[in-house]
Amino acid sequence: MKLLTTLMLTMAISATGLSQDVSAEEQIMRACLNYLEGFYEGDTAKLQQSLQPKLYKFGFMKKRDGSGYQQVAPMTYDAALAYAENVREKQNFPGADAPKKVQILDIGNSIAAAKVTAWWGIDYLLLSKRDTGWMIEQVLWEGPLAATKK
Repeated sequence: MKLLTTLMLTMAISATGLSQDVSAEEQIMRACLNYLEGFYEGDTAKLQQSLQPKLYKFGFMKKRDGSGYQQVAPMTYDAALAYAENVREKQNFPGADAPKKVQILDIGNSIAAAKVTAWWGIDYLLLSKRDTGWMIEQVLWEGPLAATKK
């Protein structure tokens, strides 16, 4: 019930700015949702509101032969925006049933950690508190979502 309430409150937060009255948890939730929605909807504005320009996103994808995982090339801030732009241009949106889950793992005074589940897999996000609100600094991900744990 708490997650549902938090999600409902988060949806009420303006996508263009964060109020001083909004809790850290709500701001972090909004940053994570902006991240997911930015990639899902091809919305670069949402990504710009939530990603640090020095973003470092790297991860592991299952090998085509199924023999394990391999690290893939990292994604920078500019590459993330280009990816979202491509999604929008090609109208390559995920289905309505695509996973879009945010789980806040920990909140400190200036740092936080969250886990998001998306159509591509799972991402662990590290955030920092900035003058403009909570921003995503680093992402570690693994895909695909249906991957078997070993």
